[in-house]
Parts: sequence; C-alpha cells; structure tokens
Amino acid sequence: MCVVRIGELGERTGVSTRSLRYYEEQGLLVGDRLPNGYRDYGADAVGTVAFIQDLFSAGLPSDIVRDVLPCAHGERPTGDCAALLERARQVRAALVEQEERIAGRRRTLDRFLAEGRG
Repeated sequence: MCVVRIGELGERTGVSTRSLRYYEEQGLLVGDRLPNGYRDYGADAVGTVAFIQDLFSAGLPSDIVRDVLPCAHGERPTGDCAALLERARQVRAALVEQEERIAGRRRTLDRFLAEGRG
C-alpha cells in the first residue's frame, strides 16, 4: 500500500493542504495521524480528492458529498437515498438556473460588443 503525506497529496491533486484538512474535518477524507502529528493517506486518496473536487465543482455541498463519497469506492451511498437524490436534483436545478442567468448576461455583453459601444 502506497502512503502519501498531506503535502504530497496536495501536490498530486492540486488541492491546498488547507482544503485537505477541511475535507478531513468534514469527514470527506480519512487520513492516519502519526505520533509526530503528520497525516498519512492511502494511495486511493488521490482519486478520492479528485472525486470530492468534481462534486464541489458541480455545486454540491459537503453534506451531500459525504453521503455520495462511498460511490468513489464502488460502495452504495449512505443515508436515505431518496432524500439524497432529491437534494442532488435541487442542486442541479439551481445550477441550471445559474447557467441560464450567466448565458443571458453573456448575450447582453455580446450585443454590447457587437454594436461597437465603448
């Protein structure tokens, strides 16, 4: 089993050590604490952090990420699956609304630029 320290995990994933510590605090990432205070993570931690990043990028809050995280290891999600799916749908709907607002703003800016104002 390959073990990595928090600094190396940060380098491999492009995630700050501060964020990795936050992931641990939220129960998203599990590391072993050595007697000297260092954190060690298993080889699967790189994939886990990438999965966490993807879910955060999709706009999911940490409590949903925590429930979905077992999927990264081929396990079933924990908790009430129906409620989890509904919350994920709500987050997705909010993202769609945000995308539509941004697209509208981009169209307005495109018209402004096309008309040569400024």
